[in-house]
Amino acid sequence: MKIILLAEDDDMSRDMLSRRLVKLGYVVIEARNGAEAVEAARTEKPDLILMDVCMPRMGGLEAMRKLRSELKTAAIPIIALTALNTAEDVRRAILAGCNAYETKPVGLIKLNIKIRELLGM
Repeated sequence: MKIILLAEDDDMSRDMLSRRLVKLGYVVIEARNGAEAVEAARTEKPDLILMDVCMPRMGGLEAMRKLRSELKTAAIPIIALTALNTAEDVRRAILAGCNAYETKPVGLIKLNIKIRELLGM
């Protein structure tokens, strides 16, 4: 089973998305901010990361840059999740290191297609 790290600061959104991903057959590790996400990626070695862009302590963009700069985590696929949807927002996320970008509210079918593509499934 593939392991997904879900970094999301909103408790309700994190819980809802986590439960849906588990129903799709993924193992889900949760983080409430970018700092927790970086630490979880280092220790748990997830197959993919779903990263909220706007979070406290360390935002998603900073967390992505940090993950890309470390040998142990640089190759983990990252999908940025955010309500921000301008061309500039997408550009910043791509420059920070995401492999894909999905706006909230997240469509589960579309998100799962991106997850499966990035995981080579």
